Amino acid sequence: MKKTIRFGLFCAFALLAACAPRERTVVLLSTNDIHARIERFPQLAAAVEACRDTARIVFLVDAGDRWTGNAYVDMAEGRRPILELMNRLGYDAATVGNHEFDPGQGVLGDMLRFAEFPVVCANLLSDTTAVPQPEPCVVVKKHGVKVGFVGVVTNYEGDGHPAGQEAVFRGLSFPDPQRMARRFASIADRCDVLVLLSHMGSTHDRELLAAETAYDVVIGGHSHEEIDEEVNGTLLTQTGKNLRNIGVTTVRLRGHEVAGVDFRLVPLDAYRPDPEYAGMVERYYANPDLRKPVGAFAQTAVQTGIANWLTDLMADETDTDVAFYHIGGVRLDSIPAGEVALSTLFDLEPFGTEICTLRMTPEQMRRMILSKYNDPVNTKEAHRIDLYSTTPYTIVTDGRDAVDVRFPELTEGRTYSVAVSNYIYNKYDDLHYTDGVETGLLVTDMLLEELEDDSPVVPDNTPRQRVAER
Repeated sequence: MKKTIRFGLFCAFALLAACAPRERTVVLLSTNDIHARIERFPQLAAAVEACRDTARIVFLVDAGDRWTGNAYVDMAEGRRPILELMNRLGYDAATVGNHEFDPGQGVLGDMLRFAEFPVVCANLLSDTTAVPQPEPCVVVKKHGVKVGFVGVVTNYEGDGHPAGQEAVFRGLSFPDPQRMARRFASIADRCDVLVLLSHMGSTHDRELLAAETAYDVVIGGHSHEEIDEEVNGTLLTQTGKNLRNIGVTTVRLRGHEVAGVDFRLVPLDAYRPDPEYAGMVERYYANPDLRKPVGAFAQTAVQTGIANWLTDLMADETDTDVAFYHIGGVRLDSIPAGEVALSTLFDLEPFGTEICTLRMTPEQMRRMILSKYNDPVNTKEAHRIDLYSTTPYTIVTDGRDAVDVRFPELTEGRTYSVAVSNYIYNKYDDLHYTDGVETGLLVTDMLLEELEDDSPVVPDNTPRQRVAER
């Protein structure tokens, strides 16, 4: 009788064990804001392959901005180098970033067709043959685990679209990304893990997550931050920019339910470059035209020095009193002393930026600077010095918002001739002026001429703009 009871209990426990949900681990490897830094791909490949060697269920995804920032990609046909590397490494899904639109609809359309991984974006609607309509989401299955990916891109910096030239967005529309993210979270019942690939920026990611959502993880981009935080029960991540890190999100599944989510930011410098990918990158960098020196710098220019050089040249080239250039257009942190290759100029200014001239009073300049500093919508670019200038100025704040701008070298009430980038001319909301002219002069042509004629350049690294609390 006792044997029968013990055997019955054993069978009961065995049945419970057999019926208990099996625990599995899913690894989400993520990149964002690569900005064509293909020289980092050998380390990325080594990190990805190391993970695939040790974990069974691994997904590799990207949250947008795959190019704009490296001439060896940006000047290549179709910007193919970055896509060829991503295809070879086996990305599983991606979304679009604002810089995917920089080279125009033709290149974007080629990218969507050439990519061997799904590029999803729920708030990109195409009414043009150049850009095939991307799917809003995709469910990818590996080893019995289904992960759903929804993509969204910012529409906050432009006129209802990502930042960029108006002509690039004709025939395209961008519904509110947060609304579309909530709408397509409905695919949660089709997958075990639901992931949002977001190129909205962290402020808007947090706004989305402040309301309850079905997402288990938000893999973000656009704001170039290193983020590992929980917002209203959902993990929000971001890896910074330029492939300095890879994101490693670990999702524990008990049966088909998420039992836990963890994140690690892993620096890629810790990995020895993969030889195969190093060889691919070396071939991409073999372009002799881009490698040739076009001039030299007498000493290292930091970002402030580069901006001072740019604005000085703009004012000289257009014979204006004052010049302004936006910080987002200065794409290099520094230019070292010594020879400067043609590729460096395109790395510095990859947008084909043109110079515009206009006439402004100090009050109009003040209004432009205050509006940009206090921008409540494009918060990524707020509460910082966003406009470099030939004329010194001080932004006076109340501890947070700007309340005044002081120009020690300008006379109030006088009208000055001003040079600005066409980005400022076309995109700044609170820009007031008279006699605006699009000159057609390219910033890259201006820089090239200066380097060829007046090398070595001696940069002025002294800041001309500052912020002070009243």
